[in-house]
Amino acid sequence: MKKISIMIPCYNEVENVEPISEAVVDVMETQLAQYDYEILFIDNASTDGTRDKLETICAGNKKIKAIFNVTNFGQFNSPFYGMCQTTGDCTIPLCCDFQDPVELIPVFVKKWEEGHRIVSGIKTTSKEPGIIYFLRTMYYKTIKNMSSVKMIEHFTGFGLYDKTFVALLKQLDDSIPFIRGIVAEYGAGFNMTEIEYEQPQRRAGKTHNNFYSLYDAAMLSFTSYTKIGLRLATWIGFIMGSLSLIVAVVYFVMKLCNWYGFQAGQAPMIIGIFLLGSMQLFFIGFMGEYILNINTRVIHRPIVVEEKRINFDTDET
Repeated sequence: MKKISIMIPCYNEVENVEPISEAVVDVMETQLAQYDYEILFIDNASTDGTRDKLETICAGNKKIKAIFNVTNFGQFNSPFYGMCQTTGDCTIPLCCDFQDPVELIPVFVKKWEEGHRIVSGIKTTSKEPGIIYFLRTMYYKTIKNMSSVKMIEHFTGFGLYDKTFVALLKQLDDSIPFIRGIVAEYGAGFNMTEIEYEQPQRRAGKTHNNFYSLYDAAMLSFTSYTKIGLRLATWIGFIMGSLSLIVAVVYFVMKLCNWYGFQAGQAPMIIGIFLLGSMQLFFIGFMGEYILNINTRVIHRPIVVEEKRINFDTDET
């Protein structure tokens, strides 16, 4: 009997962990009864009672497992690590807040049985505020156009992954994995297909995304899969340097012309200094993002450090 793994990352989702587990169990036992299954929650150091709730859920169903992280390892590391700990013939990562529709699980499995080893869920519409969806669209298009890898628009990682792809993830040895980029880079080799869906609103609680987390996600994708930041620094630096040289020559000539009654003001010099200074600061910061990315990978800390496992067999720990 084939086994399906459902991996659910969570952080402060005390209102959602029980309903999402019940919804997944219902789908697996009614629509996919011919398969064995496991549900793996990986908790990113919740502080709102989520862990107590998970303890209770796991005690009531041995097919539901949990991993508790010692601290919050971020929105990318924890789900990636959770996928690598699953034991099924395929793995489906699922948001705990119901924004990834549970009813798509049988649709993904059907495509998997047809021979597709990766089935990607693509948001075509969303019930989130229109301005947010628009900004996400602009972000995806920007990354797609700048990257040497054909990035997937409106793909969050929600989908189905065959165990052969999960085995590849385990081999990557990346301290800051970006699953969206990995799927875009290697998906074609796994006969990837796409399923479109409308993203529902969050069921309960509030989103944990803020400006910093969204900025972190954007910079990770930029620095991992594009060279555009460094190339822009080179090109614009060359252009601005050339313009500065021209301004300097013109200003020097105008100063010489003072001997013949012409006055050269300070404006060109001041404008040039401030413009060049601002451009330098911007690109030093952008280059710093690349260096930070490199530094994190060189240090090579663990993706996740576990505090506790629940309902894992001895040979799985």
